[in-house]
Amino acid sequence: MVNFSATLMRRIARAGDPRMLIKSALVGVALILDLPAIGDRIAMLGLTPPLILFFGLYALLALALWGSAFIRPSALRWGWALILSGGAMVVGSYQTASADVMSYDAFVTMMLSVGFADDALRQYGAAIGWTLAGTLPLLLGIGIRPGTRPRLPGAVTILAPMAGLLLLSLLLFARGGEGGRGLPNAWVGSAYSALFAYEAATLPALSRQPVAIARTRPAAYRDIVLIIDESIAGRYLDINDPDGVRSGLTAAPRDVSIANFGLSASITHCSFGSNMTLRHGGTRDAYQHINAVMPSIFAYAKKAGYATLYIDAQRTGGAYQNGMDDRERRSIDNFIQFDDTPVVDRDMAAATALAAALNNDRREFILINKMGAHFPVADKYPDAAMAYRPALPRNRSANVTEMQLPENLYSGAESWRLYRNAYRNTVGWTVGGFFDRLFAHARLDGALVIYTSDHGQNLHERGDAGTTTHCSAAPASEEGAVPLVIIDAPGRWDAAAKRHFDRSSQYRIFPTLLDAMGYDPASVRATYGHALDADSADPNSFNALFNARLGRAPHWVAVRRGDIARPPPTDQAAAP
Repeated sequence: MVNFSATLMRRIARAGDPRMLIKSALVGVALILDLPAIGDRIAMLGLTPPLILFFGLYALLALALWGSAFIRPSALRWGWALILSGGAMVVGSYQTASADVMSYDAFVTMMLSVGFADDALRQYGAAIGWTLAGTLPLLLGIGIRPGTRPRLPGAVTILAPMAGLLLLSLLLFARGGEGGRGLPNAWVGSAYSALFAYEAATLPALSRQPVAIARTRPAAYRDIVLIIDESIAGRYLDINDPDGVRSGLTAAPRDVSIANFGLSASITHCSFGSNMTLRHGGTRDAYQHINAVMPSIFAYAKKAGYATLYIDAQRTGGAYQNGMDDRERRSIDNFIQFDDTPVVDRDMAAATALAAALNNDRREFILINKMGAHFPVADKYPDAAMAYRPALPRNRSANVTEMQLPENLYSGAESWRLYRNAYRNTVGWTVGGFFDRLFAHARLDGALVIYTSDHGQNLHERGDAGTTTHCSAAPASEEGAVPLVIIDAPGRWDAAAKRHFDRSSQYRIFPTLLDAMGYDPASVRATYGHALDADSADPNSFNALFNARLGRAPHWVAVRRGDIARPPPTDQAAAP
């Protein structure tokens, strides 16, 4: 490949056309920017036969990229320039922001989370800006008009980008979306887009079904509440570790029982999949189909005679997230967001709204999407709640809801120590403060409250490198280790919590909610699996490949207490 490139550059120089030299140099610069990823792929493969195949594939894709620069029709040439530079932009932005490779699973998650595009632009501005600057050479290298020499056959230049895209797309399709690491970002992003479009075009049109399960008994509770927190690591709460943060859940108010199921497995380790499945009841074996066609929990609640309330502490302006659409929205009677409330106070506002609903004597199903402790965490708690020190610098991200990683996380263990302390402060406020307010103002007799989080957190307690806290390609167990607590007045869940402590997953929450609404237990079990009080064992594992596409199977990661990193007590300079 090196000899070929040298010969090519000599021929271009002899041709005496500066545009040929400039275009080739610009494409070369775009390829050079991929060198770190190439180095990672070489280190991963080692001196093995697959390394030879990788270099051969890379050479073919590099040639196809170079050939695209000599397409004569301007519209076609600029069209490919935009497609290829756009592909490089998508992959490069993700990898710069996350310091991790972009898999097809991550690409699909990003596409399904397009509602957060405005946040991404605001919060990942630096990463996107640097990536944009890095893609300009490719855009111009392909887009500017080629000179007269060297003249390649027109059919060759026109077929070059199509051949490159088809080659990589077929390879990724055959490998279930895997195999793009280290290849030119332009082709990887374009091939991911092609596969995503192919899946969208070939999947059968599915319509959401109405509620078909019958109710065979009265509802067990006046109010039923599902609280889905954001980014709460199960072991960072005092109910699950002696060095955990005060949760407000260790001592129950009078006549109220708190049943702690311990460290439980989330649906998956990204927000979209967990929230979508918690609302639609996807099972381990059929989550994609069930999430696509079965009724939402709001539809079941309305059929059972409950008014429905959705409290969203993350988004504003009526924006949907985590797969919600207009059809699901039509099953929600009261849709509450806090447009004018500062980010730091959103969970307190949610607690107040929940208390008001519990006190209004109406039969309601209430789902809360909390603000929780999604990064950035430095400003999600007030000064008075700064119990853990030293912590991250404050007053830099007060209006950011999520998705921004502080730059200083790239500097190693000491910065992660600061991050963990800021995280503790945030958890103490958004969890402990939330339940303090709820217990002080809400009437909980006759109510069932299930509390959990969408996913856990890898806070790099072991000193491992990286900036990813969740949604990583190869997740640590703590990314799926979440709290699971049931609050009710009769205390009917205490025995189940003791029996299944550290052995229950979120896949059992949906059938638990339907059982509480009075739906036929046998039919619920046949469709959605066992509830939290069932005698059968739960695998207590989360799906690390939720977007298992193109024939790939889900990848399950077990949540076991012995594998979950403890909150390091040495993070604090002094006891809080």
